[in-house]
Amino acid sequence: MWFKNLSIFRLTEAFTLSAEELEEKLEVVAFRPCGSHEDFSLGWVSPVGKTAPLVHSANGFMMICTKKEERVLPASVLNEMMLEKIAETEEAEGRKLSKKERTAIKDELIFELLPRAFTFSRKLYAYIDVQGGFLVVDSASANKAEDLLSLLRKCLGSLPAVPLNTVDKPIATMTEWLLTQETPKDVTIEDECELRSPEEAGGVIRCKRHDLSLPEIKNHLDIGKQVIKLAINWEDRLSFILDENLSVKRLKFLDLVQDQVTDTNADDEAARFDVNFSIMSLELANFIPRLLEIFGGELKA
Repeated sequence: MWFKNLSIFRLTEAFTLSAEELEEKLEVVAFRPCGSHEDFSLGWVSPVGKTAPLVHSANGFMMICTKKEERVLPASVLNEMMLEKIAETEEAEGRKLSKKERTAIKDELIFELLPRAFTFSRKLYAYIDVQGGFLVVDSASANKAEDLLSLLRKCLGSLPAVPLNTVDKPIATMTEWLLTQETPKDVTIEDECELRSPEEAGGVIRCKRHDLSLPEIKNHLDIGKQVIKLAINWEDRLSFILDENLSVKRLKFLDLVQDQVTDTNADDEAARFDVNFSIMSLELANFIPRLLEIFGGELKA
């Protein structure tokens, strides 16, 4: 349940629904298995377990979860069968099929094969920080995060939410950190970064398990490359990769946080989920405002 990535959105209006009211609205698009002729099915499931509510609430934070089930129809199989069908038809009719006729054959095969295709599913977790005014999605993909946001808007009618935006641009600030080797007191640069030339289609340098204070890194910065990803440790509590859009990837909750879990007794899976969620959400409620502060504060639209 511990989030491994953070796509963070600012709620531009107060979120006023209770957990019960939110649950009622999510039930309209509760998950159902993929139909025999559907490419995919997307809906809400309980974050905790099958019999638990669709909204898990703790300390003013509301956890929600989508489930997407997709049918897998390998392109290689479809193309092979389509070419065979086209060849048979052209031989039988003694002519070349038009593009429209080829497309129709492909569509017929998809319709025929979909009910027999394997399915796979994945869940995507998010939570609403009502007091802080944030929606936090456990995804490194902006598109997947937007899919969840779109589904939530469909259920609520509207949800004014925008990606984080700061006064100081992350690229400029992270580049300055590496150039000067000076950071805020609660930020430590670790051993990974990605540098990019500012011109269109500029070169990219990726460094892993590398001392970023070495002259060779500064040389790249001196000729104009900029930091677009940087490994950071925050107060020995969190470590992560921060990118140019303030997305957090490969997030790890370090010993100072995990020790809180060890000190808590939880008798069953639901209780452990509640403890983990409470500790994680409270930790991130401290971190996210500080992240904004580090980059000069939030830029209001």
